[in-house]
Amino acid sequence: IADLPPAKDFVGALRAAPPPALIAEVKKASPSKGVIRQDFNPVEIARIYAEGGAACISVLTDEPYFEGHLNYLRAIRDTVAQPLLRKDFIIDEYQLLESRAAGADAILLIAAALPIHQMKRLLEGAASLGMASIVEVHNAEELDEALSVQARIIGINNRNLHQFRTTLRTTLDLMPRIPPGHIVVSESGINFRADVERLAAAGVHAVLVGEALMREADIGAKLAELLGVAKAH
Repeated sequence: IADLPPAKDFVGALRAAPPPALIAEVKKASPSKGVIRQDFNPVEIARIYAEGGAACISVLTDEPYFEGHLNYLRAIRDTVAQPLLRKDFIIDEYQLLESRAAGADAILLIAAALPIHQMKRLLEGAASLGMASIVEVHNAEELDEALSVQARIIGINNRNLHQFRTTLRTTLDLMPRIPPGHIVVSESGINFRADVERLAAAGVHAVLVGEALMREADIGAKLAELLGVAKAH
């Protein structure tokens, strides 16, 4: 790790993009949908995202549920310049070192899966390695926990973990509870440009989109639609 170049500025990339910034996700499968994309070339998908204007790229590395792999992150790191988020179930310090060594610039911490003292320790550990952390919340109670440990980036997951249903109301309802100075990322259930615009109007800084991109034959065209730009031919 000592020999690695410094982590890229994940927060800076989100702030520099026209709002809301797009975090595009490389994701083969999910627990609720099974395999989303049969024709799955993670490096090629990341390249399309990078060329299409994604501010950052999220890479699923969880194997049992999402058919991801840490090697996908390594290969994508060698291919694109954008900051990379490692999307996985991060629960211990070893995974922080593993993430940084594989080229991650940011990690996901899921409030529902972590006792508050552990969340704080992992946040601080990630920061000491130069990585940003998105603390993912689903409700007001988890949001209060994230704010209490000084999480800078709040990810609001619009998917109900018990029924797997999504509603953007989750983000819209929690937004007023988040003090200024935080970066808010809305995750899940973002399928169309209208969804992006609705979240932007509510003050969301970034959106994380995976499935809506993964299920399209022409990923670049869908990316352009979500960003509200005409795709060059």
